[in-house]
Amino acid sequence: MNWNKIQIHTESGELVEAQAPVIISASRATDIPAFYSDWFVQRLKNGYVKWKNPFNGVPLYVSFQKTRLIVFWSKNPKPLIKYLDFLNERIPNYYIQFTLNDYDAEKLEPNVPNVQSRIETFTQLSERIGKEKVIWRFDPLVLTNKIGVTELLRKVENIGTQLKEHTTKMVFSFADIELYKKVRNNLRKNEIHYQEFNERLMNEFALELQKLNKNWNFEIGACAEQIPLEKYGIIHNKCIDDDLMIKLFSHDKVLMDFLGVKVTPPDMFNPNGSVEKKRSNKDSGQRQFCGCIVSKDIGEYNTCPHLCEYCYANANKNIALANWKSHKQNPNNETIKSNSLK
Repeated sequence: MNWNKIQIHTESGELVEAQAPVIISASRATDIPAFYSDWFVQRLKNGYVKWKNPFNGVPLYVSFQKTRLIVFWSKNPKPLIKYLDFLNERIPNYYIQFTLNDYDAEKLEPNVPNVQSRIETFTQLSERIGKEKVIWRFDPLVLTNKIGVTELLRKVENIGTQLKEHTTKMVFSFADIELYKKVRNNLRKNEIHYQEFNERLMNEFALELQKLNKNWNFEIGACAEQIPLEKYGIIHNKCIDDDLMIKLFSHDKVLMDFLGVKVTPPDMFNPNGSVEKKRSNKDSGQRQFCGCIVSKDIGEYNTCPHLCEYCYANANKNIALANWKSHKQNPNNETIKSNSLK
């Protein structure tokens, strides 16, 4: 996506070119709500962030001037709650992908608050902003010598039963560890004996999840999975989701125009109105089976102190912690990373 380019003044007074995306992802690369909420809100007030391309290190500026919607991703968005009133005034179109796993006993997510406290945060968020704007992710589903499919389903059922009045959707993915060398190495280094999902185990899990969902009545989506699971009532998911945006934010004409959506309001001849989506907005830069539409992610790798054992976004835990500590020394920096660490 070639976003609109505009000229902005940086805090130092320099005139620079910046991307001006309509949809911001915050973020697939790190947990901005959990660790960088203060920084993010300050950057919103300042009007831009400076972001470095993770592949070539080239910096670029990202302006919020044309932003109409933000998708947050987090395992602990509690620090964001105090800023909800500000967000509602500044950028009222947003929703939260809330990853709420239960790997407490196995310590796969060592710095994530315990599952019950996160369920309480989920409930609080749902009551503040509406249950359709808080999406539950159990992501990824990890099999080890201590966690089989039956145990995973027990964990999922415990959370889902507590969330059934507080969300309308669940998203999951099967851990695909062999694809990520650094994840595989991290797990082996920490003596975590993982097992890959095969098609039989995927179908076994999906069938039992379908049974559990009779009690919840969630929409359930699989994230970036090739295997067809529609017979279990499971869709191919879009996390950056234009259909959800249309459902929640069709009143925003600028956003709808960007998505190529024509909204016809109700009248005497068409009392229900209509919505017509004229094109596909799929992001060609994502994985083949990812359904997400175009957005600009403003996070940076190697900056998340959750230190989850299966994390693909941290190549090295020590570097991630060092970047976090450096950020705290300069929390109003233009970038999340305020030093030269990778």
